[in-house]
Amino acid sequence: MSAPLPERLPDAEWRAWPGLLALCEALGADQGEARFVGGAVRDALLGIAVKDIDIATVHLPEEVVRRVKAAGLRAVPTGIVHGTITAILDHRPIEITTLRRDVSTDGRRATVAFGTDWRDDAARRDFTMNALYADPASGALSDYFDGRADLLARRVRFIGDPNQRIAEDHLRILRYFRFTARFGTLDRDTPDYRACVAHATSLMALSRERVADEMLKLLGLPDPADVIAAMVGDGVLASVLPEIDAHGVAALRALIAAEQATGIAPAGLRRLAALLPPDGALADQVGARLRLSNKARQRLRAAATPTSAATPHALAYALGEDSAVDHILLGRAFSPDCAPALIGWQAPRLPLSGGDLIAMGLTAGPLVARTLQALERAWIDRGFPAPDETREMARQMVGAALRSSQ
Repeated sequence: MSAPLPERLPDAEWRAWPGLLALCEALGADQGEARFVGGAVRDALLGIAVKDIDIATVHLPEEVVRRVKAAGLRAVPTGIVHGTITAILDHRPIEITTLRRDVSTDGRRATVAFGTDWRDDAARRDFTMNALYADPASGALSDYFDGRADLLARRVRFIGDPNQRIAEDHLRILRYFRFTARFGTLDRDTPDYRACVAHATSLMALSRERVADEMLKLLGLPDPADVIAAMVGDGVLASVLPEIDAHGVAALRALIAAEQATGIAPAGLRRLAALLPPDGALADQVGARLRLSNKARQRLRAAATPTSAATPHALAYALGEDSAVDHILLGRAFSPDCAPALIGWQAPRLPLSGGDLIAMGLTAGPLVARTLQALERAWIDRGFPAPDETREMARQMVGAALRSSQ
């Protein structure tokens, strides 16, 4: 049975951040004009460390800027059109957003109007657990849609009609599964779950970047395997990631087990690679479709491309730390217990150059390049020996190269 949740915001380290209460007072919190909202309230109730703080206020953005500056803080208009100002508090960003209500939506974006009604602001949020507000000073909660009860029951529930909420923003389908994997209990027989399945094809209307961002957040959670399995089994991902099937889910479970056994942190890209067939060209196509960065596409492609090396460190030297760890944990090279030794490993540099080989007697040209390549291979195979040993290896190779050229 779950432990009872506090009935008000508990004391926590973040609530004592220098200047935070003064900022809230500058926004009129003592008169009910500003409250903590969303993730900070939810996570504090669950006893989870809070990293990001959001404040909701009745004041219009221009007034928020004036009050923040009057409090001696920098105000950054990060999303002023949508009512969001970021106050910089001791190098920490605090997002302050004017109360809003939706005027129109098209499944991808919303047109909003500013307001002063807290319930209207809560009603436009996605899940009940994200629509909790708290008085900064007293910690008293404002809960308009039974979010605290849902949080206690580990139940992810849309505010209002789930079909309507998904029609307003299709990304809420993926957010539903991410929040279920992080906070909830998977239940495939609820109106919320059924609505996500019924409207899954609407994911095609989203930008690939938004799909990728949400999927990588989901995959980066401690253990999203059951949720991913349900999404695959019920066809939720078919319209955006048709390459993922039951074999990929099994590979994901094996990867998560390997990560947990070795104590290596989850990586969303590594887990996406597990879900895909081990085909470098296909992985690159998926990366391009999701509009991943060049670096992320390269890592995804590398994880799916067969390679070989004499030792784990040789693999890391060839591919880089991340890709080598990916290969090992995905069961495509060596044993998983080799992976921890690569975390934080700095690949050494070959301590000699072509100029050193020329100084030893080789004539500049193709022979220098071939000898240097052979030296690097031997240096890697021997476990990256020290410069003196490497220099002796080079002398022997240069001598052999000179004799063979005579």
